[in-house]
Amino acid sequence: MVQNQEEQNSHNFTETTGKTSTAKLEKKPVQMNRNIKLKEIQDQVIVITGASSGIGLVTARMAASQGAKLVLAARNEEALQQLVDELRNQGNSAVYVKADVGNENDINKIAETAINEYGRFDTWVNNAGVTIYGHAMDVSTEDMKRMFQTNFWGVVYGSKAAVKHFKERGVPGALINVGSLFGGKGDVLQSTYSAAKFAVHGWTDSIRMELEKENAPVSVTLIHPGRIDTPYNEHARSYLDKQPAHKGMIYPPEAVADAILFSAANPKRDMYIGSQAKIYEWLGSLMPRLTDKLVEWYLYPTQHDSRPSKTTRESALYHKGYGMHERGTNKGWMRSNSMYVKASKRPMLTLALAGGAAVAYSVMKKRK
Repeated sequence: MVQNQEEQNSHNFTETTGKTSTAKLEKKPVQMNRNIKLKEIQDQVIVITGASSGIGLVTARMAASQGAKLVLAARNEEALQQLVDELRNQGNSAVYVKADVGNENDINKIAETAINEYGRFDTWVNNAGVTIYGHAMDVSTEDMKRMFQTNFWGVVYGSKAAVKHFKERGVPGALINVGSLFGGKGDVLQSTYSAAKFAVHGWTDSIRMELEKENAPVSVTLIHPGRIDTPYNEHARSYLDKQPAHKGMIYPPEAVADAILFSAANPKRDMYIGSQAKIYEWLGSLMPRLTDKLVEWYLYPTQHDSRPSKTTRESALYHKGYGMHERGTNKGWMRSNSMYVKASKRPMLTLALAGGAAVAYSVMKKRK
């Protein structure tokens, strides 16, 4: 009887999970030049998670200003209602879903709301996230697991919902996952966050290749933000005695929103926000040991300020954070924009200008 039950369980498992046909995939040619045509922003329905503050809030407002219809998700229902009212009063179309992205049922509810309200969605932005500050050995495993539930599993659930919809419709769509400069090179005092973003980067790269191999109608973009001025630190779970904060060079959330919306209409593999993010990745790859020492020297003193750290109750790790704030209380050197994003949007023009500058410099040098 026990054996028969085990056989039945095994049969059920096979039936529900399905199997990947290796032979079928191996026969498919590698797509060297995929021609995915995405809609213009004004013609899109865009899903944004983590929309109640920071990057998500700025992206929602920017997308609405360009004519997109929006499906906004976060845990803070009051902030979402306020945002939707604001956008509708400006003549825009938006709905919201109170959702915890770490819950797959909530993710499915977001997708269902978009389909019920607009009949579809064209871009899905996995933006929701939270961090933990503290020495790795001081952070509880419970807190680590909870953060992974949001930062990694939220991206996985969102990715699967988006890809399923795009493949069923057969119409090209964009999946945009927000990573981090700490997703390619580790960070001190944010080890769990860095580990989760490493997982997001690996997941995003892997599914991109799989979807390209099967020629699925999905553009997959990984966003690499540098240090951004948002309520990121105010929402953090902190084990530090001092308040987490960005010091040193930081970028405005508008630069990230600009990169996200550009990728929603133009297939891009990666978008780096700030040369800071690109240089950090480049140094970590070419000179890993030296980069370790630079991180140890620079990132301990520049990830907090002199204020006492906020209490655990004020963290957004387990509960909603305060909403409707685009910026944080960071004391760093604020850049007005990201020239790297601007260059990435117009690579040929940037290359031509760089070439022209090099020629001009060469001519001037010869004249001397």
